[in-house]
Amino acid sequence: MEETKAPGSGARIGRRSLIIGGAAAAVGAGAWAAHDRLSELWWQVPGVAKPREDGAVDFGGAHWVAASSANWRRADRPADYTVDMVIVHVTQGSFDSAVRAFQNPGHGAASHYIVGQDGRINQMIRELDVAYHAGNREYNERSVGIEHAGFVDRPQDFTDDMYAASARLTAGICARYAIPVDREHIIGHVEVPGTDHTDPGPHWDWDRYLILVRRAATASTSATPTPTATPRSS
Repeated sequence: MEETKAPGSGARIGRRSLIIGGAAAAVGAGAWAAHDRLSELWWQVPGVAKPREDGAVDFGGAHWVAASSANWRRADRPADYTVDMVIVHVTQGSFDSAVRAFQNPGHGAASHYIVGQDGRINQMIRELDVAYHAGNREYNERSVGIEHAGFVDRPQDFTDDMYAASARLTAGICARYAIPVDREHIIGHVEVPGTDHTDPGPHWDWDRYLILVRRAATASTSATPTPTATPRSS
C-alpha cells in the first residue's frame, strides 16, 4: 500500500499541441474528416481532462468514496495507457483504516478498490486514472489495484465473501480490458518489480481465486461494462 509519485506530464503538452495543430490545419483546408479525427485524438492524448460524472463507479457492486487527489494521477485509460493487469494487495489493517489512509493526501498511495471481509467494495479512484498503488510507475499505468482488508499472516481474514466479491470485481475488470484470467495478468503486489512488499502473502489462495474469477467471468452478469452513479461520500 505505497507508491512513489509520478512526475508531471508537461512533456506531453507539446505532443498534444502537435497533434491538434496538425489536425486543425487540415480542417482549415476543408477536410471535415480530419475534423472528426481531431475530436477523437483530443480524448486520446494524455493529460486531457475528459468529462467525468461525479460519484460514478466502474463496477456496479461498488460504493464510491473518493481518494485524495494527491494519491493518484488523472489519465484517460485505456486511450493513453493500455490496461492489461490486475494487482492484488492486502491492506495490513482494517477496511476503514485503508479508506482513511487513501483519503489522506500525505499518504502518497491509494488503490482503485478496497474489498472488505464482508464482501463490500469501495471504489476510490476511477479505472480511467492512474492510482499510486504498486510502487512502480509502469505497473501503475497499466494496472488496476485492488486492496483486501486484513493481514497477510491471518488466513482467517480472507473470507468466502471477500473472495467472491473480489472475483466478481476482477472478472469485470478483465472483461472491460480483454485481460486474460491467468497468473501472468492477475498478480500480487509482491510480484511487482522493485517493491519490498509481501502481499497478498502465503495465505492468499491463488488457485481458488482464479477459479472464482473464471466462474464470475462466465456468468458475466456481475460485470458492469459502463460506469454507474452512486451517492457521493466524504
